[in-house]
Amino acid sequence: MVTRWVTRARESFWFLPAVLGVLALVAAKGVVALDRALQDAGLTDLPLMDTLSADGGRAVLTAIAGSVLTVAATSFSITISVMATTSSAYGPRLVRNFMADRANQAVLAVFTATFLYALVVLGDVHSEGTGAFVPTVAVHVAIVLAVVNVAVLVFFIHHIAQSVQVTTLQHRVRDELVAAVEVVFPADRGPDQVDADPAGGGTVVTARRSGYVQHVDGGALVRRAAEAGGRVDLLVGPGSHLVAGEPLARVRGDVDELTDAVHDHVTTGPSRTPYQDVAFAVQDLTEMAVRALSPGTNDPYTAASALDALGEGLVTVVERAPAPWGRTDDDGVLRLVVPWPTAQDLVTSVVTAVRTYALGAPVTLDAALRLLGRLERSANRPSVREALHGQVLALRDAVADGSGVVDAPDVLDRLEALADALAPAERPSS
Repeated sequence: MVTRWVTRARESFWFLPAVLGVLALVAAKGVVALDRALQDAGLTDLPLMDTLSADGGRAVLTAIAGSVLTVAATSFSITISVMATTSSAYGPRLVRNFMADRANQAVLAVFTATFLYALVVLGDVHSEGTGAFVPTVAVHVAIVLAVVNVAVLVFFIHHIAQSVQVTTLQHRVRDELVAAVEVVFPADRGPDQVDADPAGGGTVVTARRSGYVQHVDGGALVRRAAEAGGRVDLLVGPGSHLVAGEPLARVRGDVDELTDAVHDHVTTGPSRTPYQDVAFAVQDLTEMAVRALSPGTNDPYTAASALDALGEGLVTVVERAPAPWGRTDDDGVLRLVVPWPTAQDLVTSVVTAVRTYALGAPVTLDAALRLLGRLERSANRPSVREALHGQVLALRDAVADGSGVVDAPDVLDRLEALADALAPAERPSS
């Protein structure tokens, strides 16, 4: 439950502004209280305690509150429009990157916090009767915040101008892919990570809600499975879609306790996230390449750079050992099995897209061949090399059968060389 909430808060616009908004309300009341204490003590000759009329204080605070809110509304409405245009060209899922960008969240939080601060201080300005009071320190703090907001606005414009560039978008998605690879295909396995296969039998746990599996809290599931003296075998991994009532896991041991554990520590939601879902991160970059090749965009160089970015993650995947499906407790007893994707699945999804969409784009096809060459040089496991060999042969047949492939003989020669390098060595006859 906590993981689900944290995941949603991390990708929302409301969380950070809400936190800073509350802090702004508290700060406003605190500074006003300090003003009262200083004025009651007669300390009016201190810095920032110079005389300020009630009308002047109201004018300053009203100007700050109104301008900050107007600038925030205008800036973000224009930004959303720009992001909508960009996402139509390179994939609607890229809006999630904008939503999850901490800089964008922080800018909105500063704007809203300044507005709330000025509004609260404005309510404490009184000019009539014996209760006349002007919080001069608080007004000066509001002026400082207004200056900070100008700097934040300049930063925001610069940041958005960078964010909507295709290279920046690809860089972010590539970083997400590399981070997900490190989680699922670790360079050094922990002592509790082992190879394991799901076992049959046990009690089936079904999904309570429809959606995608977003996160699996392996440590918590192992701990609760050990406490219940049982084992949890997940039937789906991060990125899989479930309809309410479909099988989610098989459990052995204390069925009620382990059923609650599965529902507590397997997070589902309406969309996929790249934090544990390597296939989704691969799909994001592949989608950027495919959309760049569409007739409406026709940008083969962007598609080629997307395939180059894919190489940074896929090379690591094929170099390393398969993702460890099993997790053990401190005593070495297998407690959890999670079906992670294989290197073969990830490579197949990319080459299939190339075979379907990129044959008529020589720049992109050259990048695909470059990617396959890197994977061939990096793959050591026979199963991965066999899968690569099959994909190279399929791409070769597609090029040979296609009529719109530019420099087809040269492409076929390169594919034949790759196929020969990936072909399993023949055993000498006895």
